[in-house]
Amino acid sequence: MNATPQLVYLAFGADIYQREAVFSIASALAHSASCDRDRQFEIQVFTDNPEFYAKLPATTHAIAPTWDGPHRYHFRIKHAALLDVLSEHQKAVLIDTDTFFRVSPELLFERVTDGHLLCNAIGAPLGESPSLPRQSVSYLSNTGLLQPNLRQTNSGVIGLTTADKGILEHSIKLMDDLRPLAPELYTLEELSLALAAHEKLQLNGCTDLIHHYWSRKAQFRAKIQAWYTKHHREPLSKAAMADVLLVNDRLPRPPQPYRGWQKGVTALIDQERRQFIRELLYGCHDYSNEFDQACAVAWWDKALVNLEERQGQPLSNEHMTLWLADPLLKLLAGSHYDTMQAHLTSRLKAKQVA
Repeated sequence: MNATPQLVYLAFGADIYQREAVFSIASALAHSASCDRDRQFEIQVFTDNPEFYAKLPATTHAIAPTWDGPHRYHFRIKHAALLDVLSEHQKAVLIDTDTFFRVSPELLFERVTDGHLLCNAIGAPLGESPSLPRQSVSYLSNTGLLQPNLRQTNSGVIGLTTADKGILEHSIKLMDDLRPLAPELYTLEELSLALAAHEKLQLNGCTDLIHHYWSRKAQFRAKIQAWYTKHHREPLSKAAMADVLLVNDRLPRPPQPYRGWQKGVTALIDQERRQFIRELLYGCHDYSNEFDQACAVAWWDKALVNLEERQGQPLSNEHMTLWLADPLLKLLAGSHYDTMQAHLTSRLKAKQVA
């Protein structure tokens, strides 16, 4: 049994997940390098595209075709992969691709001990969740599993020792039993893990160590993509490692005094367009951090999505042309105006063709 802690990733499908994993690994290495000692962990990646990791100190593996189970539930693969690693290693942490480290991974592994389940975040009790389908509630009640005081978990991080790997076997069985009853329940994998661990293991969170950007994903993906485009040829270079530390966990927005000034000025715009233009301006600020600046397109796209949700219908070409021609918007957007106009016009045309 190997005593070296294992940092484990599961990355398959669209290339964006692979790029996210590459950056997450780079963040682990950058923070580990900032400590004055040799790296004390190994990295394993289960993937359908190992070429992404050729320049990283990671061991890649194929994903077993049976790991998604009888119902082809792709989140089941997370538990199966971690279980596979724990059959040969004393301690392992599986981390989602949409994450990056705030500190050295050694601090993360310190929280993985016998009798504990490390998860990204500890949520509200199950009894306070209104989102659980009736069929699932009925099944849990009939089998004696319904525990209103059970704490929900965010499984963006799952850390266990081999002594507690039976929790994964239990969670996999629960997924296989519950999946036909709740095929649309997105959080089934997390619920199954919480049920398996309830009253058997103590929960440890790690939001202070890991940033899991499941919210506002477009903006953080823009940051990661900018880093990847710049450094994917040499992801371990000194420049790449330095830039990892510039990709922060904050949403890039203009400073509060400037936002307040913009809010006052845009009050002159008619109410129908006012919020749309304010949101567009988030992407038109001159951020000093190049990775914050890379979020401009994500802000513009989000402004359009929010507008169409408020209106309940897509924005027409005519309205887009008219609204983007607003003189005040041109003035406030400054040098970003032409790029913003071209992007939004192109995006709207692409949506109409699709």
